[in-house]
Amino acid sequence: MSAVPDGKKLVRSPSGLRMVPENGAFSSPFYLDEPQWVPDKECPRCMQCDTKFDFLTRKHHCRRCGKCFCDKCCSKKVPLPRMCFVDPVRQCAECGLISQKEMEFYDKQLKLLLNGGSFLVTQGNSEKSEAMMCRLSNNHRYLFMVGVSHLQVELARISSVQILTDGFAPGGGNSRPSGMLLQYKLPASQEIQQLRLTAHEERKVAASWLAAMHKAAKLLYESRDQ
Repeated sequence: MSAVPDGKKLVRSPSGLRMVPENGAFSSPFYLDEPQWVPDKECPRCMQCDTKFDFLTRKHHCRRCGKCFCDKCCSKKVPLPRMCFVDPVRQCAECGLISQKEMEFYDKQLKLLLNGGSFLVTQGNSEKSEAMMCRLSNNHRYLFMVGVSHLQVELARISSVQILTDGFAPGGGNSRPSGMLLQYKLPASQEIQQLRLTAHEERKVAASWLAAMHKAAKLLYESRDQ
């Protein structure tokens, strides 16, 4: 185990090398824990094709789900940033597809969230809005909103994200994200707070940011349900 200057450390698990925060409390809210591997003695056959394991047919564990598979059913190595792996790791076909789809978020949508978008922000039931730049923090743990005033929302305390659209209903071919209703709890409080973000300047950029936030919310909920 070796420490690196940016507050992260390199650790080796049975699944591979991982770069994780020095303090686990500062993990990304999109992070997933490594699964418990199904014990070898409990999987005499491949859990996908039912091939019996023997001296020639080796068993492999999927790094995402922890189940046992033969080489044919678990041969592909796919990046898995949600578990902080440094290199692509062995995954079954089903998990590999999920991880590949998530790579779009890490390659494209996460960058949009970090760059930010311009919105009119309304707090609670107030009739006043303030023009603010909203972006995701570099450690993915907070939404920063900066204008004349400053707001900070911890992603772990967000209870719901509702994307508002122009045009047809959500799911329609011509609908476009135009805003967001965000509900969250303040630190050391169970009281629900609400923010409404409405696309302001550079609406195309704001729409892309909102679409990325919608994907981020799905990953956030999945992490909590793990």
